[in-house]
Amino acid sequence: MKNLKKKTVFVTGASSGIGKACAEAFAVLGANLLICARRIERIEKLANELHKKYKIKVFAFELDVRSFDVVQEAINGLPKEWKKIDVLVNNAGLSRGLNKIQDGVLQDWEEMLDTNVKGLLYVSKTVIPFMLKRKYGHIINIGSIAGRELYPGGNVYCASKAAVDSITKGMRIDLIGTGIKVSTVDPGLVNTEFGVVRYHGDKKRADSAYVGMKPLTGKDIAEVVQFIATREDYLNIAEVLVLPKAQASANLTFRKQ
Repeated sequence: MKNLKKKTVFVTGASSGIGKACAEAFAVLGANLLICARRIERIEKLANELHKKYKIKVFAFELDVRSFDVVQEAINGLPKEWKKIDVLVNNAGLSRGLNKIQDGVLQDWEEMLDTNVKGLLYVSKTVIPFMLKRKYGHIINIGSIAGRELYPGGNVYCASKAAVDSITKGMRIDLIGTGIKVSTVDPGLVNTEFGVVRYHGDKKRADSAYVGMKPLTGKDIAEVVQFIATREDYLNIAEVLVLPKAQASANLTFRKQ
């Protein structure tokens, strides 16, 4: 197991769900954390909690990954010590709506593609030069079973996560020999704020996705990410699909009556 104590781990979208759980999973190991999200008050609160609890350094900053100029300015403007990023967890992402393609909402499409695809690219493009300079680093992208399989109404969201899968594989090919590892974790049903965001704040509809079964938690995914990041340098766990026992595929879930 690789020691990540005092190493720098950068987690995007760390204000809730999988991102927040990943931040804590690395804090437990004594890693110093870079955390960002659009909701600055949440990540500042998280930063204070993790600093006090684990006695680590935490740098929290507001970031909307959908703007390349904003991403470049924020990350390139980090203090020098924080640019030595050992692990990047590209977690920022969302889903909007579950409409058939003919009923799709343009704003929903743009938000998913701008966040899930462009945002991941913008952050990676800005961080990778730091890793190349040090000939060391690990990029872990949070994908989804939706990137492997389509389901009704998933159209653009599934396409965005399929893009994450392809980008991850492309990164691994392009970065071979540089000292940088690239991995992806693809969760199935996870009970986080994801569903509430998808349904524009309708928690009742969001919760209906988990009726009659036990979904994964953000902590479950964070533990997998932590495991991948702590393998020795010669070993890369390239991709992992994580499902609750009750889920067999993107569109097949066993539910107790």
